[in-house]
Parts: sequence; structure tokens; C-alpha cells
Amino acid sequence: MTASARAVIDLDVTGHRINRHIYGHFAEHLGRCIYDGFWVGEDSPIPNERGIRLDIVDALRALDIPNLRWPGGCFADTYHWKDGIGPRESRPAIANTHWGDVVENNHFGTHEFMDLCDLLGTDAYVNGNLGSGTVQEMADWVEYLTRDDDSPMARLRRENGRDEPWKVPFWGLGNEAWGCGGNMSAGHYAAEARRYATFCRDHGGNTLTRIAAGANEGDLEWTRTLMKSVTECAGCTMGAEPVYQAISFHFYTHSGTGINTEDAAGFTTEQYYATLAYASEIERLIRGHVAVMDSYDPDGRIGLVCDEWGTWWNVEEGTNPGFLFQQNTVRDALVAGIHFDAFHRHARRISMANIAQTVNVLQAMVLTDGDRLVLTPTYHVFEMNKGHQDASQLSAHLLEAPAAPVAGAELPLLSMSASTKDAGALISLTHLAVDETLDVSIDLRGRGAHVRRARVLTGDAPDAFNAPGEDARVAPTPLETTLEGGVLRLQMPPHSFATIELDLS
Repeated sequence: MTASARAVIDLDVTGHRINRHIYGHFAEHLGRCIYDGFWVGEDSPIPNERGIRLDIVDALRALDIPNLRWPGGCFADTYHWKDGIGPRESRPAIANTHWGDVVENNHFGTHEFMDLCDLLGTDAYVNGNLGSGTVQEMADWVEYLTRDDDSPMARLRRENGRDEPWKVPFWGLGNEAWGCGGNMSAGHYAAEARRYATFCRDHGGNTLTRIAAGANEGDLEWTRTLMKSVTECAGCTMGAEPVYQAISFHFYTHSGTGINTEDAAGFTTEQYYATLAYASEIERLIRGHVAVMDSYDPDGRIGLVCDEWGTWWNVEEGTNPGFLFQQNTVRDALVAGIHFDAFHRHARRISMANIAQTVNVLQAMVLTDGDRLVLTPTYHVFEMNKGHQDASQLSAHLLEAPAAPVAGAELPLLSMSASTKDAGALISLTHLAVDETLDVSIDLRGRGAHVRRARVLTGDAPDAFNAPGEDARVAPTPLETTLEGGVLRLQMPPHSFATIELDLS
């Protein structure tokens, strides 16, 4: 079966810059994300540099990942950073009571994380412990990382082998304070966030973006409380800026029955469409949070950060339930495409987003099996979309597209966004129909264009996935296009994601 869709893109009408940090990542001390993921240790036979696994580094460098959030997540609010510095053999072991109730040796700590960021060429997003820590502990960690003189924490850093301070652009003021981060009320957390943010200083040339722990999905009252707290407080500024510069929210995708209720593969057509409809709710949630923020901050000084997003399925059979190891299919890739289109459309306010998580956990970029590494379908969406980073929005409008009935509503079966930079443009298309081919025609207006490259990502079924030794089951392939009289035409297979790169004149 074949359906059709029509769209218009105005190549000469640009909007807000798409912040590259929308393509951020997340690495928590959870399951095999850090240990047996990023960190294999210096004695491992797996190629590594200072204990950090190099094939993962190479894979992620190809994505131009802009930032990496660490050490959590829920783990952040039980983590005491001084346990993870100094000689590794002297570091105390800790119980990871959130994730699998395992004991870890703290061999991966502050210096190892900053080494990882250096190898990746990415910015550090450190999430501080507001739940079980103290203001002094968090302030000391900022000083340890970023101060360059003879202060107590700078001396301690030098004793541990690092002379120069690091740049740390992003700092989280706790995590999920409404739940695992302390079960706080919005008002109580707002007061705590103001207090902690005040003592997270900008040292030397390092300027922090302080990120307050925001809402669970669509809890607009939480967002309203944080915005009111920081904008109506006469003394809650650092210079001309609010005491914290961004607030977060979290949104996980499932098929509507809750996390940990269905398998990552082997799903029904009904579950497939329900999942994509649920993923599309990200647009409504963003609009709600933005409306609240605009009422207190019409100039957009405070950013909106979605620092945990992705799919959450049952763990794979035979794995530790607390390790959240799940398969990654074409369906997951389409969820990513839907999210990025929404983030692009709201680039005025969305300043960062972080996929959960980077390695071996939830909607991962890469999965490891001993010394073997698998690139997931979601990885390929990030790679195909990386040209949107720091590009300017283009005016893109769907004029006609098929839809499917889901739970009494209509789910549009095509999502799209477009951007431009450096005399080029990138168009992203996510086609959701489970079994229909889609003929797409796009009227390109305002500038001349020709196709530099077009690629499509799909599999033989919506639950197709890659496996060790079978990396090409779901991988980008060339997509045939025509461009005549300013009209771009292409045909998308069922359940597929496509990008078209243009040169503009």
C-alpha cells in the first residue's frame, strides 16, 4: 500500500538556533553503563586509554556529542564525590541501592569522568547531590573542578594529579526531587535549589549553567513553582542572571501502560502505534512548560532542559532487573525522530536534552557484549541528524499527511523538521506507518537547492534490531530522490527515518 504527503519548506525563512546541547547524552552509575561500558580498567584486554573503552569513544565522537550528564539520575543524590578521588585502591566501596543493590568500587570518579569528556571532546554536565548531600559538599566539588589558585579544593585536586582546572559548563542541582531525589514538595525544593545555586560559584573563567531539577512529565505546577520562586525573589540573581539558569523535566516513552510493562521487541501493531502516539505527547508537554515559563520570563532567560528522555521497556531476559538493559529497535529510532522534531520546533526555549542512556541502559546508543560493540538504530538517528546542531530552524509545514486512529485520536504518520547552516540545509522525516509506503513531495521555496545526500533508516520489521555480527540489520542506506522545479520527491518505506542534505544557492 502507498500513501502520499505534501509539505513546504521556506529555505529563506529562518528561526531560532537549534542548540547543539539538544543532542546531549546521559551516563549514570546504573547497570553496565559505566562499569563494563565506558570503564573497563587499565588492565583490560579491550583497547582502552586510562581505563576508558576506546571503541565506545570512537563511536560517540562520530556523533559530535555536545555534553554528557553524570553521575545520575537517582544515583546522583546518593553520590559523595570525595569517595571517587585519590588512588583507586584507597577509595571506599559504596552500595548502589538504587540500581541493582550492587557494591561498586568507585574506580570511576571525578577524574575519570573528566578524562572521558576530554576523550570525547564533549562538555561536562555534572549532577550534584542535593538529596543526601550538603551545600558545602556541592560547593567544594565545584571549587575542586574549576578553581585555579591555591584554594583548599584546588590544592586537593593537584594532590590527586591534576594541575589545571577543568571547564564545567553545566551543573545539576539534584535530580527528580519530587521522587528519588528526596520526595520533596515543589515549594521545599524551590527554596533548596535557590540556596544550593547561590553557593555553586563561578570560579575564574568558568561560568556555570545551574539547572534546577524540574517536573515529572507534565507537572506544570512544579514548573510554575520554580519559575515563581526564582523570578519573584528580589535577591535571586547573579549579576543580571537568575540564580539558576535552566529548569529540567523528564519524559519516558512507553505504550501507555507504564514503564517496565512491555517488551522492547515482539510487540503488537496496536502497541507500536500506541508507543508512537505516547512519544508524540512530548510536543504537548513542551508547549505547556513553555507557556508557564513565558508568563514569568518572557525574554527567555531561563532554559528548558529535558535531561532524561527515551523509551523504557522490560529488561532482557536473564539480566539483572535493576540494570535496565533493553533491546533497541526501529520503533525506538522513530521515537527519537519524533522527539528531535519537537525539540527543533521549540528551539527558542529548549536549551538541552539528554537521551537516557548512552551505553547498555534503556534507549542506548551502543550495546556491548564482551569485546564486541553494537550500534543501535537510535545511534543512527543521532548520526543522521547531527547536522541540526547549532543550525537555524527553517519554516517547515506539512500540508497533507496520512494519520492513524489511536485511542480515539488521530496520530499523524509523518513528522518533519528542517534547519540550515553553512550554505546547506538538513531535512528530517519520520514515517510511522507500520506497513504503508509514503510518497513525499516537498516544495522548496526561497532559494535554489540540490541534493547532496539522502539516506533512509529502516528494518524488515518495526522490531528489527542490530546484534553482534549483524550490525547492518538496521543501518542507513542511500535514498533515491528527485528535485525538479523546486519540488523534492522521495518515497519512504514503512516505519522509516530519513534525512536529506541540501546545498543551497
